[in-house]
Amino acid sequence: MAMVSIKDVAAHAGVSPGTVSNVLNRPGKVAPATRERVEAVISELGFVRHGSASTLRAGHSRTIGLSVIDIGNPFFTEVAAGVEDVVSDLGYAVILGNSAGSQDKEDRNLRVLAEHRVRGVLITPSGEDPARLERLRGHGISVVLVDHPAHRPDQCAVAVDDVAGGRAAVAHLLARGARSVAYVTGPLTIRQCVERREGAKAAMRSGGLDPEELRVMEAATMTARAGEQAAAGLIAAGLPEAVFCANDLLALGVLRGLLRAGVRVPEDVALIGYDDIDFAAASAVSLSSMRQPTYQLGRIATELLLDECDNPETHAHQHIMFQPELIARESTQ
Repeated sequence: MAMVSIKDVAAHAGVSPGTVSNVLNRPGKVAPATRERVEAVISELGFVRHGSASTLRAGHSRTIGLSVIDIGNPFFTEVAAGVEDVVSDLGYAVILGNSAGSQDKEDRNLRVLAEHRVRGVLITPSGEDPARLERLRGHGISVVLVDHPAHRPDQCAVAVDDVAGGRAAVAHLLARGARSVAYVTGPLTIRQCVERREGAKAAMRSGGLDPEELRVMEAATMTARAGEQAAAGLIAAGLPEAVFCANDLLALGVLRGLLRAGVRVPEDVALIGYDDIDFAAASAVSLSSMRQPTYQLGRIATELLLDECDNPETHAHQHIMFQPELIARESTQ
């Protein structure tokens, strides 16, 4: 698809290219009515500015974008390592954006990536609005989903089966004798949190328990601090026999909060996390966790993205789904 130029915007708005430039860079110099007219045309035509003259000539830069929902989570650090190892050998650079789970922030990050004419975008989306990604594709920017399944055949995606992971985690807790289970999760607007809860409930159902008895504690963030606060809530409400956390950072916080309160893990409460980050094995009580192939997610997604960019006529879209692996350690033994 041909890129819309400043001249195209100017012609449609009935103004000079200089006026369009002022709207983009010095809006205070433009009369409000004119500025609104130009901004309406920019939105209608889908114009995004060029990041540099060389990018203007090539139509794209030698960069790819990586948008994640929590750069503070070592899971995404490993994903980024897989991405960088592929692109660095090809002379590309990575522009990293952290949405922090906010769709508004993610939208801003995607606009910046479009302005820089990135070759393609790897994204773990913070929501389920496909229109935002379609706008990128409309500008000729390829998009591959990372740690998120695709719901359309013409979209590449690399993901992990989070329902299966939640089921395996809670089945492991039930197998060691637990009959009351709490699920400490991040915001249930995040797909992974929802699907891991679904898997947990499925395991309870298979174990002859009422899935609605799964005690769900939703934290505002998926951090160790939020996990420690959740531990205080668990103690105040009466401890369950086992706790499943939606990621390892939450689980490590829960572990710290329980130990500080004199609760023994796993003797009093069994605990399992998700992701199997490096800190899981090194914690005071080594943490059981559901391991994800994080580095491979980044590598394979990048290879798919670059193949789509370089071979648009022959590229075959793929939906790759990995299975998580249970890693049992002291916290559930």
